[in-house]
Amino acid sequence: MEEIFFSNQGRMALKWIHYLPVYDRVLAPFRGKPVTMLEIGVAHGGSMEMWRSYFGSEATIFGIDLNPQCATVADPPSQVRIGSQADPDFLRRVVTEMGAPDLILDDGSHIATHQRVSFETLWPLLKAGGLYMIEDIHTAYYTWMEGGYKRAGTAIEMIKTLIDDQHGWHHGRKQIFANCEEIGAITVFDSIVIIEKVNRRRPGYYKTGKYATVS
Repeated sequence: MEEIFFSNQGRMALKWIHYLPVYDRVLAPFRGKPVTMLEIGVAHGGSMEMWRSYFGSEATIFGIDLNPQCATVADPPSQVRIGSQADPDFLRRVVTEMGAPDLILDDGSHIATHQRVSFETLWPLLKAGGLYMIEDIHTAYYTWMEGGYKRAGTAIEMIKTLIDDQHGWHHGRKQIFANCEEIGAITVFDSIVIIEKVNRRRPGYYKTGKYATVS
């Protein structure tokens, strides 16, 4: 990923440098496969070029952005659709067109309500075995993006609730954002979170071996 990023001579791409090894760590299993990816936030189009180089020609890559000028910053077969990440109907239409995604990356407005609407709409549409990634979650602490330290409704607070949802079998309360059997792992790095969607059974444990007497 670093080689692709730093050798870029095409459209502008802007990434926090520590994201690149994170991408390699979590996305390597999808390389060279007919993966379907939705990127929220297109900007200059450089990141879509990066994903194309990384995943290969068989990948289906769609981007969405509110800015109409972004409609021209993707080269086929990658495609861009213009609309708001805070519009559930728009998001569902895009997924219907592109097919159920394996990967969703939210690098959009970073506004708290927008991130939540996108997650609540798109998580049910993500394939099992897929990843939902939210970049720049540090904006949850910025008041001008509807954030603040421990302020309800931010991406950071949503992640904390998702951890509760993941453990729903153990506390018996209603899951807010996702059912416990759907959340495989929640991996939080500085400013970026990776949420793995799975189909898993209720956890259980087994005893093996002989009982040992300690003298």
